Amino acid sequence: MTAVPDGPEDRLRRFATIWSRAVFPVTSTSLTRPEFEERLLPLARRLSQALRARAFDAETGKEVGAALVDAHCTDPDALSRSLDCVDAYLVLYCGEDGPQEDLRTRCSRLQHAMAAGFAQALRERTLAEQEAIARAALQAQGVVAQALHASEARFRAVFEGAAIGIGIADLEGNVLQVNGAMLRMFGGGEQTVRGRNVREWTHADDAPQVWRLYEELVCGEREHYHVEKAFYRPDGTVLWTNLTVSLLRDADGTPQYQLALMEDTTERRLLNLRLRYEATHDALTGLPNRTLFFERLEKVLSAGEDQRFGLCYLDLDGFKTINDSLGHAAGDRLLVEVADRLQSCATAPGEMVARLGGDEFVALTTGPDSRGEVDELAARIMNALVAPVRIDGRELTVRGSIGIVEGRAGERSPAEVLRSADITMYRAKSAGGNRFELADPEADARAITRHGLTTALPAALERGEFFIEYQPLVHLGDGSVRGAEALVRWLHPQHGVLGPDRFIPLAEHTGLIVPLGRWVLEQSVRQARAWRERTGDDGPLRINVNLSPCQLNHPGLVQDTVDILERAGVEPEALCLEVTESALIGADDDLLKPLRRLAEMGVDIALDDFGTGYSNLANLRRLPVSVLKLDRSFTQSMQQFPADPVDLKIVEGIVSLAHSLDLAVTVEGVETGAQAEQLRVLGCDTAQGWYYARPGPPDRLHELALADARG
Repeated sequence: MTAVPDGPEDRLRRFATIWSRAVFPVTSTSLTRPEFEERLLPLARRLSQALRARAFDAETGKEVGAALVDAHCTDPDALSRSLDCVDAYLVLYCGEDGPQEDLRTRCSRLQHAMAAGFAQALRERTLAEQEAIARAALQAQGVVAQALHASEARFRAVFEGAAIGIGIADLEGNVLQVNGAMLRMFGGGEQTVRGRNVREWTHADDAPQVWRLYEELVCGEREHYHVEKAFYRPDGTVLWTNLTVSLLRDADGTPQYQLALMEDTTERRLLNLRLRYEATHDALTGLPNRTLFFERLEKVLSAGEDQRFGLCYLDLDGFKTINDSLGHAAGDRLLVEVADRLQSCATAPGEMVARLGGDEFVALTTGPDSRGEVDELAARIMNALVAPVRIDGRELTVRGSIGIVEGRAGERSPAEVLRSADITMYRAKSAGGNRFELADPEADARAITRHGLTTALPAALERGEFFIEYQPLVHLGDGSVRGAEALVRWLHPQHGVLGPDRFIPLAEHTGLIVPLGRWVLEQSVRQARAWRERTGDDGPLRINVNLSPCQLNHPGLVQDTVDILERAGVEPEALCLEVTESALIGADDDLLKPLRRLAEMGVDIALDDFGTGYSNLANLRRLPVSVLKLDRSFTQSMQQFPADPVDLKIVEGIVSLAHSLDLAVTVEGVETGAQAEQLRVLGCDTAQGWYYARPGPPDRLHELALADARG
């Protein structure tokens, strides 16, 4: 294999040399091959710069394509060979060390742009030539009509020497004369064209207006028209042309003849079809891609209310694991096999399979009973995935999750349909995968709302849309208010006040829980300082703040807490951080280390929702907690009399265990006086719930504390 030159200029020169050698044999130029190479070198440099530019500029490719026409590279083979050279050598010699996949994608887009620029420039050049010929023909129409004008020699030279086909027919459509270029286009002798009638040259792909325009012209209602038209050659092949037909009048203005100028566009059309195929089909699997699928879906959805459709959105389960463990080559082979199986499932009329990208596929069906048909299609797809795929001696199990959308055309846009299918597919995946689910408008609305809340979270924190309510913590022995739990709320502009269950999981998922949690801690500690200043008590009200698992893993937790306490002038003993039991199940020493440091400083650590995490009770000894918050599920039966004796025994045992470990016990969800009394008898230390007060503004807690002090 020939080594690639070291220097960028050397590599660029090598690419220009290869390009000139490929194109020069089919170029009509007086330049020598080295001179022609020098003309291509600036074009090669522009392609190299466009390949490595920060932002892709299609205009560069178009200008290079147009420059080929200016360099007399007008033969279709010149474009084809240029595109082949760019495809094979541009990335190799000019890509340097850039990401190969991105460079190949940009190289393909440059080829498309070059083809478009070449076609446009060739078209403009041809039209200019046609106009020149038309002007010459019009100037010579007296010669044709009267055979008296002295310019027939000039007209004959243009007629016979033109590179485009020229034909003259009478107003009845009988072909009177054609030039050599037109004969070569049709590929037969003169008798195959001359003497025929224009009306015989119909083709199945003729646009409806072609023959209407023709009738208007021969009737004298139109001077000329321009269309794209196909003709059958004698051997049965198809000739595609850009056809311009003009009306020739005599000296008195009476219509006499029709003049046809014909440009052969067959090769260009084949190239455009190839480029169109590449632009609308997936290079790996050969399936229609996202572009073609959206075109088809939009056509189906705009077909009228009588049209129904069904769509299956498939995502392979665990495909990333295959890519990571076996490599992308194995992943690609798996995708090809899956594509073949899906293609075999969609064989009925109106059914289509496409690859959207990655491991995501869609299948579309249409018909009056689309609900039944799409269910059957989804079942066929699931059955097709059952058999393992054998790759490199391994049998890989293929699983997939499918979201199904079915409905009537005209009710939703393509983007809405695909979004619903995507949401439904993820619902199937979250339910365990390897199944299909039918779209549910309510579930879609919830998912869309969740997405909207997720995207609005960062701005909401910056705009100050969050606020905190406080629920009192009451001592069960004497009924005094000992502190409060801080509960964050979101005052959403559209949805009103949202509780933490609506947005805390979203904040956890996005990582925004860390700045949000820091803000809650800072506001709550400041409020504790304000309560102390207003009450004047030596022992300040304790504030309880929830910590999420994400915050526990954040390296700045301890330092942030210390900084907030110091800035507010609040002692660590006035703060209690609540951590859910599930977050500490199986926690290692690294996770517990920051909690231990906070506990050593004097901050209380409460184990929230105790009893719901199925943790080993013996683990309590190694956790740096000082408070157990008993989940309300253990005390709900105490709202009625008599209480369930089993629940009483369980609570009594937990309280006894906690006290033996020097842990205080707090109970959530206290709603009746009988419940509060029962918990007091069982030895619980503090409680909170609607029986005492609902979460509210900080002033309410201040009033409760003052009332308790006066009482």
